[in-house]
Amino acid sequence: MPELADAVESVEQLAVVWRAMVLDRDAAADVRDLPGIAVRWADSRFAFWNCLTLTEVGADAGVVERRLGEAADIMRAKRRPGFLWVFDDLLEREARAELDAAAERAGLVYAFPGTGMAGDLLPLPEPAHPELTFVRVSTDAHLRAYADLNSRAYGFPLEDGRDGLAGSALWKEQVHAYLGLRDGVPVTCAATVEAEGRLFVVLVATDPDFERRGYGEAVTRKALYEGARATGLTRATLHATAAGAPVYPRIGFVPNSPIRFYGLKS
Repeated sequence: MPELADAVESVEQLAVVWRAMVLDRDAAADVRDLPGIAVRWADSRFAFWNCLTLTEVGADAGVVERRLGEAADIMRAKRRPGFLWVFDDLLEREARAELDAAAERAGLVYAFPGTGMAGDLLPLPEPAHPELTFVRVSTDAHLRAYADLNSRAYGFPLEDGRDGLAGSALWKEQVHAYLGLRDGVPVTCAATVEAEGRLFVVLVATDPDFERRGYGEAVTRKALYEGARATGLTRATLHATAAGAPVYPRIGFVPNSPIRFYGLKS
């Protein structure tokens, strides 16, 4: 089934990329592949770097209930909050229907939705936007600006975003990360990174004061263009929030599995 294959690709891409991201943040990060659960947890103030995901294909309601309890126990043992990612298409129909109730019984609370996407869309034409100039992230000041854009876009305190990226050699040297500047001020950002024969799009954000101007699409195209030019790759994947989901099909991405994000009940 193409839908199932796409969902498997999506969860595998998450596991590969987040392994690199959390180990970049902390070489002693909790990176484990347990039965049915991938742990990618940096215990960072930047909550996106604290991630669990269910990995079994065709998991039934009983298995999912058990894994949710195990995931909640792992999250309770951590200092910092994070998210459990659940890809709907990996689950049997009954497990999908009962997922939110099972999560509540495990002590988890639904946080927000997402969507896996992928496409054989590269190479793209060199992008441009009449109001933007693009600069590759290569300095600590660039990293700070990138982190701050994500914090503002996703509602994190600035220091939490900075904790996720500060001092990263990976982001300055191996990630194709770009800022979009308007009149010299960073207003949008996007990045791609090579992951098992694909480019993975990560941490796209636009300053809330500058949304709905095509900035996010333009800088995502730039990150894809430069990543493809450097690697020769033709397929790309990403995980979109609800806010970003309408942008990516315009670039050529095709939605696949819905994703549900859960946090611990407070």
